[in-house]
Amino acid sequence: MDPSEIRKKIGRFRILTIGRANAGKTTILQRVCNTRDNPEIRNCAGKLVCLMTLVGGCRWHELTCSQRGLHDIENEMVFRSNPGFVFHDSRGFEAGGESEFDKVKAFIASRSKEAKLKDQLHVIWYCIPMDEECRSFTAGEIKFFSQCDTGSIPVMVLFTKFDALYDTEFAKLEEKGTSWKDAQELAPKHAEESFAKGPQLAFLYHSKEIQRPPKCHVCLPNMDKDDADCGSLIERTAGILDNEVLQQLFVSTQQTNLELCMKYAVER
Repeated sequence: MDPSEIRKKIGRFRILTIGRANAGKTTILQRVCNTRDNPEIRNCAGKLVCLMTLVGGCRWHELTCSQRGLHDIENEMVFRSNPGFVFHDSRGFEAGGESEFDKVKAFIASRSKEAKLKDQLHVIWYCIPMDEECRSFTAGEIKFFSQCDTGSIPVMVLFTKFDALYDTEFAKLEEKGTSWKDAQELAPKHAEESFAKGPQLAFLYHSKEIQRPPKCHVCLPNMDKDDADCGSLIERTAGILDNEVLQQLFVSTQQTNLELCMKYAVER
């Protein structure tokens, strides 16, 4: 089916983002939609709930909404630059405890039962920031990957703020006598290699506590930079979509990776 026909039939690609406060979720969504514009938040009836804007480049300020209903998972976040994506947001389970976990489970189950593909949830991005001193998984994250049945909806873990690990590797390199310039250059690669062999991934994919591991993961550094690259996120998301129609919809909706569009066009 032609991508334009798919977009006409299904409409928008629907993504649930999950992650605790300051996980960098909104910044990533901006990158995916290739914008720094303000997102609009609308309820399921299409009524504007909230229009948000950046204040001082670092925090969101509510312009046209009250606090009530702002974090309703049913609300839809859309960026004007790319209305083909619709995002739902959960604050993570530490913010709302058992109640937030139950809401997420109910939302996923409800969307899975939708008859029309356009109303279903298409993918879940679980954001875990790497800029905290304790980078082990929280109880809420373990609970999600142990108890939350997402059915056929693929889940990907986004290790956000991954550049925080660069400092650790930079310090190790300097201790070994590496020059400042070389340490700066080598730190990102060393961070990726150390993380690949580290305890987080071993726990996520091989621990007995994790009964429902994600399909895959992606490490996202420097998403707050103007030249940030979210190509790996786009490519891996496309790769975990088993439904060919959804895969074509996602690839044709995203606007940041033209090479991926060409790749899938050739394969079709």
